[in-house]
Amino acid sequence: MRRVILLLLFLPTPTLAGTWTPPEGCTAYLTVQAKQCRVSHHYTCTGDAPGDQWRVDMDQEGPFFYSRIDREGQWLQSYDPTLQTLDPNPVDPASFSTLLAEGVDTWDFTLSKTDGTGSRAVGFDRLTGKTAVIDGITLQLTEVDFTEYDRSGAVLQRTRGTEYISADWRLFFAGPSETEIDGEWLAVDGSPVEFIFPGEPGFLASQPIFDCDALTASLSPDMREILP
Repeated sequence: MRRVILLLLFLPTPTLAGTWTPPEGCTAYLTVQAKQCRVSHHYTCTGDAPGDQWRVDMDQEGPFFYSRIDREGQWLQSYDPTLQTLDPNPVDPASFSTLLAEGVDTWDFTLSKTDGTGSRAVGFDRLTGKTAVIDGITLQLTEVDFTEYDRSGAVLQRTRGTEYISADWRLFFAGPSETEIDGEWLAVDGSPVEFIFPGEPGFLASQPIFDCDALTASLSPDMREILP
């Protein structure tokens, strides 16, 4: 059901060839196959502000999350499938430029959903000084720590861990982290495994290939490329 709602909401659909098609007027430039059975496609759209870019996350059932960020990495919009938007005039806007220039960026902003709920996120990103090479791409490692509150000020969740950034793409990628919900810490690792560019096998693939079911995980890379 969530997949049907998302597809109706935002137009892009997977094609019969087993690839995902960007919305009309948009151009994809990067596909990322990640751990935890997720593939993401990054794209830009005409008519958006310079520096804005989109991401769609897909699992084996199809698209489940869309997000739009600006050049500074601010979370402008997301669909999951409820629309969530950044409220105007953040107390402390997120700034990718500050993170690169000063090595740390704090942020404090609020978000509103179309269902009437909202939240506040307060935290920081900090460069660790370390780098990692994943599939030939050099990424900088960051420490992230933030708390999300509901509108009454009650803690919804806290997250801490490691992320990766690309200064060239001005993107964050998930890494090993843990999230506390209702007093229980849950460890996750959605790190990227493969970066795929236009013209390469697997670009805009509609199916994730890592950490999925046993059948998919046991296939060779060549066999994975021809999966629908």
